[in-house]
Amino acid sequence: MNKPPRRKNPTFGIAVFIVVAILLVIATLIYNAIREKHEFDSESPQVPSLASQAAAAANAIKPASGVAQ
Repeated sequence: MNKPPRRKNPTFGIAVFIVVAILLVIATLIYNAIREKHEFDSESPQVPSLASQAAAAANAIKPASGVAQ
């Protein structure tokens, strides 16, 4: 009538360990990439983009509003 004790499945524990290890590696890679991007952005001078240069040139060509023509 007594059931034999249920054996633990070691495969499940190993699978959980592997998944946690992979998630830890991915999180570390993302953290390092973000940190290095911030370091790079703070070290390099800010270069205005081509679009902002074009907008500045267009504004310089336009006459100011209210100027007699």
